[in-house]
Amino acid sequence: MTTVNAPKISEYKEATRIERVGAQSHIRGLGLDGDLEPRNISQGMVGQKKARKAAGIILNTIRAGKIAGRSILIAGQPGTGKTAIAMGVAKALGNDIPFTAMAGSEIFSLQMSKTESLTQAFRRSIGVRIKEETEIVEGEVVEIEIDKSATSGAKTGKITLKTTEMETIYDLGAKMIESITKEKITSGDVITIDKVSGRISKLGRSFSKASEFDALGPQTRHVQCPEGEIEKRKEVVHTVTLHEIDVINSRQKGFLDLFSGDTGEIDQEIRDQIDSKVAEWKEEGKADIVPGVLFIDEVHMLDIECFSFLNRALESDKAPIVILATNRGITTIRGTTYKGPHGLPIDLLDRCLIIQTEPYNEAEIRSILEIRCEEEDVEMTEEAKEVLTKIGVDTTLRYAIQLITTANLVAQKRKSNEVDVEDIRRVYSMFIDHVRSTQYLRDHQAEYMFDEYQKQPQKMQVE
Repeated sequence: MTTVNAPKISEYKEATRIERVGAQSHIRGLGLDGDLEPRNISQGMVGQKKARKAAGIILNTIRAGKIAGRSILIAGQPGTGKTAIAMGVAKALGNDIPFTAMAGSEIFSLQMSKTESLTQAFRRSIGVRIKEETEIVEGEVVEIEIDKSATSGAKTGKITLKTTEMETIYDLGAKMIESITKEKITSGDVITIDKVSGRISKLGRSFSKASEFDALGPQTRHVQCPEGEIEKRKEVVHTVTLHEIDVINSRQKGFLDLFSGDTGEIDQEIRDQIDSKVAEWKEEGKADIVPGVLFIDEVHMLDIECFSFLNRALESDKAPIVILATNRGITTIRGTTYKGPHGLPIDLLDRCLIIQTEPYNEAEIRSILEIRCEEEDVEMTEEAKEVLTKIGVDTTLRYAIQLITTANLVAQKRKSNEVDVEDIRRVYSMFIDHVRSTQYLRDHQAEYMFDEYQKQPQKMQVE
C-alpha cells in the first residue's frame, strides 16, 4: 500500500537572479478594467479587444471554479497574439492557480507514451491546496546578540522579540543565526519563526522605524507590530500539484525526482490511491482541489490518438481548463486522411469555446514595437519607429520585433545610444524576411540543388 505524502514547499531566495527578455516577457495580464472592458494599451497587451474580453470572461469563470473540464480554442493567423493572450491569463491568475504550458509537438519527443505525457500535463495543472496548523513565534525584533567562541568558532546568540503586549528572549541555534545573517534581520524588523522547522521569515519593517524611510528606500515594506501573544498557532496553506504528489509517491528518491526531471511513467494504481487520499482530505476539510490551466500551443501537431484522449480526459471531474491555440485553417487531422477545421476533429471542436484573433493594424503594430523597445531597453528615434512600423506592416510583426535588438547592436557599434533610421535600414538589408527569401528562391531556383519550382510534370504522349 502506497503512503501518500503531502510535500511541503519551503520558500527560498536566489543568490543571483538573471533577468532574461523573452518573446512574451512584457505581458503582465489581459489589460482589462473592472467591467472586463479591454483598455487600448495596458499590461503589455495591445489590440485584440474582442479576444481579450472573451479571455477575461473565461478568467472570471476559472477563478470562480465554474469552468473546470472545459476547453478554449484560440485560433488566428500567425503573429496575432494567441500565445500572448494565454500568457496574459496565466499572469492574471497569479501563482495560486497552476498553469502548465506545452507545445503539441513535445509529446512526440518524450520517452513515454503520448497518453502518459498528456496525463502528466493534466495533473501538473491540478493543484491541491493543503491546510495545516503550525506553531509560530511572531514579533518585532528588539535586540540580537550573537557571540562567537574563541576556541571552537561556534556561534551562539539570543534574540529579543516583542508584541504590543509582551516581550520575550529566545536562544538561537546555528542554523537560525545563519538564517538571520542571510535575511539581514536587524532591530526593528518584524519576523516569524516556525517552531517546527526553525525557518525565519521577515515580514517587513516596523512602523515604529518609519522615520528611517529615506535611508531604507521606497522598496521597504512597513508593517504593524504584532498584537497579543508572541507564540501562537497559525494556519499555513501549501499548494502543490497532483503530479508532484504522484512523483513523490512513485519513486524511491521521492522529492528529489522533482529536480531530476526523469519521472518516467507512473502506475495508474498509485494515481488512484492518491486521488482517494486527496478526496479524503477534501472531505475532512484539510485540502481543496484547485483546477488550473493547461495551455497546449500548436495543438494541430497532436494526432487522432491524442485528440481521443483529450475528449475523454475533459470529462473527468478533476480536469483542468484546457486552452488550445492553433494558426492552421482547414487542414489534415494528423493520424488520418481527413481534413478538419484548424486540424482538429469535429467532436473536440464541439467541446471548445473558440476565441478568434485578428491581424494588428498599423497603429497597434507601432504600439507593440514601442512596448518591446521599452522591454529590451532600446532607445529609438521617432523616424526609426516609423520605418520599423512600416516594415512590420509590409512583412510580419515578429520580423520587425527581431530587428530591434540587432539594430541596437549596430547603433552601439557606431557609438550611439539611440537607434536611427540608418541602423534599421542596415539590419533590414542584412537579415531578410520570409517574403524576400521566397522571392529570391523563385528567382534563383535553378542555381539550387533540386530545381522543382520551374519544372512542371510533362504528360507522356502515346502514339
